[in-house]
Amino acid sequence: MKHNPTHIGQVESVSGNSVTIKMASSYPSNMPIIEGTVYRIGQIGSFLKIPLGYANLYGLVTQAGVMAMPDALLMAYKENPSIVDGHRWLQMILVGEQVGSNFERGVLQSPTSGDQVHLVTNDDLRVVYGGYNAQSSIVIGNQSASEGLEAQLDLDKLVSRHCAILGSTGSGKSNAVSIVMKAIAGKPLPSARVLMIDPHGEYSSSLRGKCRVFRVGANAAEGEEELCVPYWALPFRELMAIFPGKLSDQNEDYIRGKVLSFKRASAIGLGGLRAESITADSPIPFSIAQLWFDLDNFERTTFRADRITPETLTTVGDPATLTSNQYPIAGLGASAPFLNQKAKGILGFLDGMRSRILDQSYSFLFKPNGYTPDLNGVVPSDLPLLYSTWFGHGFPISILDLSAIPSEVMQTIAGCILKLTYDALFWGQKTVVGGKLQPLLIVLDEAHTYLKAGEESISSRTVQAIAKEGRKYGVGLLLVTQRPSELDETVLSQCGSIIALRMTNSRDKGHVVSAMQDELREMADVLSGLRTGEAIVSGEAVRIPSRIKFFQSNSSTKSSDPVASKLWANPSPNVATYETSVRNWRNQSFN
Repeated sequence: MKHNPTHIGQVESVSGNSVTIKMASSYPSNMPIIEGTVYRIGQIGSFLKIPLGYANLYGLVTQAGVMAMPDALLMAYKENPSIVDGHRWLQMILVGEQVGSNFERGVLQSPTSGDQVHLVTNDDLRVVYGGYNAQSSIVIGNQSASEGLEAQLDLDKLVSRHCAILGSTGSGKSNAVSIVMKAIAGKPLPSARVLMIDPHGEYSSSLRGKCRVFRVGANAAEGEEELCVPYWALPFRELMAIFPGKLSDQNEDYIRGKVLSFKRASAIGLGGLRAESITADSPIPFSIAQLWFDLDNFERTTFRADRITPETLTTVGDPATLTSNQYPIAGLGASAPFLNQKAKGILGFLDGMRSRILDQSYSFLFKPNGYTPDLNGVVPSDLPLLYSTWFGHGFPISILDLSAIPSEVMQTIAGCILKLTYDALFWGQKTVVGGKLQPLLIVLDEAHTYLKAGEESISSRTVQAIAKEGRKYGVGLLLVTQRPSELDETVLSQCGSIIALRMTNSRDKGHVVSAMQDELREMADVLSGLRTGEAIVSGEAVRIPSRIKFFQSNSSTKSSDPVASKLWANPSPNVATYETSVRNWRNQSFN
C-alpha cells in the first residue's frame, strides 16, 4: 500500500472524549509537506482526524510530549525511560463528527484502540469551519491554523446566548470589539440594534459612520447628540444615592411618600394610568425642585405662640431657583416663635441635595434638554421620544459615552440606563419595538467597573437579570473586560460564548477556563502565549472551538497605545498648550 502522508499514528487509549495517540516512530518529520503546504504536528489547539468508515471524528490537541502518555505507561516510563521506544505522544479531545460533507459538533461514536489518526488538511478544515449561513453569520478574522480560512461567528447565537470578550491590557480587546461591531453593522440588517455602554469614550472614532454617539457635552459638528438620563425615570433608591449624605430608614420612607404623591399627581395629567400601579419607582415625571422646596420649607417653618399658625415669611423663596423660604428665627425657651416639632432633621441632606442639583456636571440628569419637568411635573418630551432618539437614528449601533459623567455616580448611571432599557423591552415585548420582535445586543465595555462580584448595585442586579432572563425577551449581552476574576461568576457562567484573548494573570485565567466547556480547560496555558489580536473562541457562536486571528481595524480606538519613540521626537509644547488644557479642565469640555 502507498504511504498516506497524513497518517501520523494510532489511538492508544480512550477515556470519555479524551483520546491518547501514539505517533508512528517511523514518521519522517514534525513538519511534513503535503501538496505544497507545510503542517506542524502536535500544535496545541490544532486538529487531528480519526476516520471511522463513512464518518470522520475530529479532535483538538490539548497535550503533546511525555506527559500525554497514559497514566499507567507514564509511571512505567519514570522507572524505565527506554520503554517509550522512540514513540511520541499526543492527547486530544473529540469535538465533532463529519458524515459526508456535513460537520456537526459532538460525536455519536467513539474510536477504539488501534484506530488510525491523520493530520487535518486545508480541505478538511474547510469542512470543519465552513457551513455557516451567510445571512446569520459574521466574519471577524482568519483561522490561526490556516490564514486562508475565515473565522466566523453565528450572529443569532452571539446575541441570544450572550458572549464575553476577555483579555489583558494590550491583548487586542478593543480592536476585537470594534471588528465584531463593524461586522454586525456591515450586514444588510436595517432593524439591527446594538447599545454600547462606553465608559471611556473609546469607540466613537473606530466606529464612525456606523454609530450614533450620545455623550455629555456633545459635539454636534461630529454628529454627536447630548446624553440625557432623566432623574425622574430612576428608581427611588438610586435617585437618593445620587445625593451626598445618608438618610435614616424612617426619613427615606418619608421622602419616598412625598415622591409617590408627586408622581400620582403627575399621572393624572398623563392619563391612562392606574393609581394603584404607581410607586415611587415608576418612571413618571415630577419636579425635583418642587420636592426639595417643600421638604426644605417644612424643616424651616417656625410657629407663633399657638404653635399651630406658621410665622410670616421674612424672605419668600422660589423653587425654580432652589431658594429657601425664610422664617423668623425661633426664640429661646418658652418664647415665640417656636420650632417645628415635627421636623425630620434633614436640612443637612437637603443642602447636599440642592448643591448636587445645581452642579453643572449633573445637568444631563437634573436638567436634561427637553425632558426637564416644570414645577407641576409636566414635561415637553417623554420617555417614548428618548427611546426613539437612542434607537431610531438610522444607525445599527448606539454608543452611550459615559466618559464625561462624574466618576462617583457613573456606576449608578450605567445601571439605571440598563434598567430603563431592559424594563422598556420587557414591558413592550408584545410590540414591534420589543426585544422579541426586534432583538437588542447590549455591549458593556470595562464590565468589571460596574459588575463586581458580591456587589448589590443596580448595575449588578440588572445585568444579572439580563444574563438569566434576557434571552427570553430578546436582550443579549456582550461583556468586555480585562479582569474576569472581578466579574460576578453567575453572569460569566451565563455567557454561551467566550472569546479569550491573551491573559497572563493566573486568577483571571482560572475564571476564563471555568467559564469554558470542560474539555478545553487543559488549554488554559495557551492563553498566556497568544499573539496580540489572537483569541480562543468557544461556545455556541462557533461550530467548533477555534484559535483565530482578528482582523486589524483600519481606525484605532482611543485605547490604542501611543508610540513613545515617535511622539517624543516632536518639539516640546509651549505654554499656550497648557493654557488650552487648563481652560478645557475648567470648562469641563474638550471643545
